[in-house]
Amino acid sequence: MSFTRYEKYKGSGVEWLGEVPEHWEVKRIGYFFEERREKVSDKDYPPLSVTKNGVVPQLESAAKTDDGDNRKRVCKGDFVINSRSDRKGSSGAASLDGSVSLINIVLKTRGAVRIDYVHHLFRSFSFQEEFYRFGKGIVADLWSTNYSEMCNITMAIPPVSEQHAIAEFLDNETMKIDMLLEEQEKLINLIREKRQAVISHTVTNGLDPTAPMKDSGIEWLGEVPEHWGVVPLKTVISTIESGTSVNAIDTPALQGELGVLKLSCVYNGRFDPSENKTVLPEEVERVSCSLRAGCLVVSRGNTPDLVGSAGLVKEDHEGIFLSDLLWQVHCTNVEAAFAHYWTLTRAYRWQIHLACTGTSSSMQKITKGKFRQFVFLQPPLLEQEDVVKFLDTETDKLDRLVNQAERAIELLKERRSALISAAVTGKIDVRGLAAEGVTA
Repeated sequence: MSFTRYEKYKGSGVEWLGEVPEHWEVKRIGYFFEERREKVSDKDYPPLSVTKNGVVPQLESAAKTDDGDNRKRVCKGDFVINSRSDRKGSSGAASLDGSVSLINIVLKTRGAVRIDYVHHLFRSFSFQEEFYRFGKGIVADLWSTNYSEMCNITMAIPPVSEQHAIAEFLDNETMKIDMLLEEQEKLINLIREKRQAVISHTVTNGLDPTAPMKDSGIEWLGEVPEHWGVVPLKTVISTIESGTSVNAIDTPALQGELGVLKLSCVYNGRFDPSENKTVLPEEVERVSCSLRAGCLVVSRGNTPDLVGSAGLVKEDHEGIFLSDLLWQVHCTNVEAAFAHYWTLTRAYRWQIHLACTGTSSSMQKITKGKFRQFVFLQPPLLEQEDVVKFLDTETDKLDRLVNQAERAIELLKERRSALISAAVTGKIDVRGLAAEGVTA
């Protein structure tokens, strides 16, 4: 549905607000808030994390420091916002007492301001842009906004009853949108699970459900087509080339420059040559092993869930080279695309799990020796081609469904953001709609 506008508007005097309803109060943030600067210890005030989902009990993944006695106090009903531009969107109204790191600004309201309304206003895209525009820093992509700057931002506040109506409306509508987002995320996970299951079943069982089967002799592999070979991976590998560790700038190489691949060049079974870093001029002589079409790029070291990830290189890349944590695997007597699909099966991932070494939970590695000993299923070449054609078609269908769901998520997020910004800046009149449960 379309929303109505207020009857009368006035100029706010600032670009990010534009025109606002005539009866709204336009003043600087410092008029409605004051900064809470009390220093406390996390021993007395439980540590909180300021995230894009709001203010929550400290996350396990949060970076821990030795400054537990040097934190800012937060009281229930305060608003907390991370001052750094690389944490844009990390803010929210606190529902708990506790403490946060000094990088955050803690605000307590004064006067007729409802924190549930402020929660939506200060987390809106338009305000976030204005907030970080007031910041200062020494680099273009990282700066901080202090309270002394924030307090000078102009904001528009409706009467208290109207703040409540807007907050209640946005609570209801964003909850509905969030439920739709969750459904789309679940759909994507289901499609990806199906994709993985189709690949695993086809590569280990073939396309003919009536084909005679045999015991592979391997407990975790089970039965396989009787006429397929069960061989060590080394029998279908001609060479495994290693990359080199070189100094590079973390921006993709331009034409005429040399690039060294990042680990992220292989992800979700795909190879992306644009995921590279520009090799420094003094390091150019040290790069080795440019990419050739028909090979597999395999990550020999990565996090436990990503080590062993592989992607198929479909064309030559003269100016792109391997890093030291990547291999270029050349196959023989086997379709490279079939070998690539093999790396996407549960059987392959299980072997990676068994072969990994490393004491760090953030970095695991596999050796060439163990990799060569992996079990590989080898159908006749013509059958490999049929499997590849079938899987290319089936995975393309499933990938298109994922793309559609991801696009739906983008549109939902855009609508959510636009709805919040429109409501908190008075571009739409939602008074009375919250009680009716109207869906936009």
